[in-house]
Amino acid sequence: MSNSKGFTLWFTGLSGAGKSTLAQYLIPIFKGMGCPVECLDGDEVRENLSKGLGFSKEDRDTNIRRIGYVANMLSRNGVISITAAISPYTAIRDEVRGQCEATFVEVYVEAPLEVVEARDTKGLYKKARAGEIKQFTGISDPYEEPKSPEVLVHTGDQSIEESAQAVLDYLHGKGLIPSREAQKA
Repeated sequence: MSNSKGFTLWFTGLSGAGKSTLAQYLIPIFKGMGCPVECLDGDEVRENLSKGLGFSKEDRDTNIRRIGYVANMLSRNGVISITAAISPYTAIRDEVRGQCEATFVEVYVEAPLEVVEARDTKGLYKKARAGEIKQFTGISDPYEEPKSPEVLVHTGDQSIEESAQAVLDYLHGKGLIPSREAQKA
């Protein structure tokens, strides 16, 4: 990659909106451009970096701070750092953005509640609605939608290709990844 500047690509949205799916779709595209890339998936981080944290607001904020810290370390060292975590609260997303030393790109992966509930293969929404899961984002705990994300994708009615293209178009436009012409040269 001619430009070895890293950046943080921060996917936020409800559980089941498609954050991880979109992140995993983009990784081989970035690698094909010769860009170093790492993905910090919310579920994996909770298992490995934030084990023992619950789902109180304080624990969720701690989890997001940890993800943001690692993302910042990666991106300031020339890596595209992709995060795929619900990150439901505006204040903590803004805090992480403010501490990022490289470019921070917030991508709101938006899908209506009825869509994410229909996609829910683990039955988490059903359990949350039945009261079996407490503090579940979108049901018994709030999700604060980003007011002005750099990229907004609507995974309820866009294909994965369309959503990915919206992200890539933004990144191309900001000079964060090589242009299509530069990739062919």
